[in-house]
Amino acid sequence: MTILNRNLAIDVLRGLTIALMIVVNTPGSFETTYSPLLHARWHGFTLTDWVFPTFLFVIGNAMSFSLAKVDGEAAFLRKVFWRSLIIFLIGYFMFWFPFMKYGADGVLIAKPFATTRIFGVLQRIALAYLIASLIIRYASLQTSILISAVILIGYRLILAAFGDLSLEGNAVLKLDRWLLGEAHMYHGEGIAFDPEGVLSTLPSVVNIIAGYLTGIFIIRYGSTYKTVTHMMVLGSLLILLGLWWNLFFPINKKLWTSTYVIYTVGIDLLVLSILIFVIEIQQFKKWTYFFEVLGKNPLFLYVLSMMGVILLFFFRVGDQRLYHWIYTNAYQPLAGEYLGSFLYALTALGICWLVGFYLDRKKIYIKI
Repeated sequence: MTILNRNLAIDVLRGLTIALMIVVNTPGSFETTYSPLLHARWHGFTLTDWVFPTFLFVIGNAMSFSLAKVDGEAAFLRKVFWRSLIIFLIGYFMFWFPFMKYGADGVLIAKPFATTRIFGVLQRIALAYLIASLIIRYASLQTSILISAVILIGYRLILAAFGDLSLEGNAVLKLDRWLLGEAHMYHGEGIAFDPEGVLSTLPSVVNIIAGYLTGIFIIRYGSTYKTVTHMMVLGSLLILLGLWWNLFFPINKKLWTSTYVIYTVGIDLLVLSILIFVIEIQQFKKWTYFFEVLGKNPLFLYVLSMMGVILLFFFRVGDQRLYHWIYTNAYQPLAGEYLGSFLYALTALGICWLVGFYLDRKKIYIKI
């Protein structure tokens, strides 16, 4: 889904998040990855933890331009439900792809639905986009802010009432286990736990609403010093609020805690205000095209990168997955473990950028 807008700074921020998403998802080895390019193990925050909520934030930014063009309730509902469904299904089938796996004897067998993960990054984007769109459409700006506050406070109360904040005892895990079953959940945390689960999708809606409200503010007041100042002040206050609340309710990406939402929205406001100052006010644009390319076909390039990873993990050289074989036989000997792993990720980014560059030159923008 590509949503083009009329603000270059927003387009660059969207491209920046896609670049980081690709880099953090495609290292040669997660065992030898620079620590800022890894998620926090549980409580805490890294550069990588900033990426996903920022992509939701820029989706909200773009919605402030695109939803205003939709006339009529039927057209609006058809648009948001269709987009949400398609994005969700793409995310689900991406987990199921290539629909085959190697059995115990090394023979290819069908990959059963019974063990396919249901929720993930694209699925969260789809659901958060749907819920946020409905709130934005049918509530005033003031009411949208109030609903956002209720969501964040309510989510904290739900987590406190139905579990604790540990990996094994949180309410997000309990609901997913009851609703989906462990076979349909992510298993990369050592137990069945989905960092993009059902309950934790609720606070992620606020990241999109915050992006939408920011976009509306930029549209109304323009890319001016006053706009930048207001965004910087509010962003700083939200960061301080998130850090203060973190003393009682930890910032946690995998639980998508309310403090995590507030903290990341604060950072987003600061980063976007800096981009507006540099790009829109100072007119320093010579460096932006790299990120513009990624920002014009964001979800397509993200899906392309993930499909490439899936295929490299699927094919094998001897008893080693092709993904790891390339790293251990090319990048690791050339540049060492950590730098080689980073260069591997940059190669994946470069390939995706070249695809985006070709699409941009041909004026092809893939929409849903």
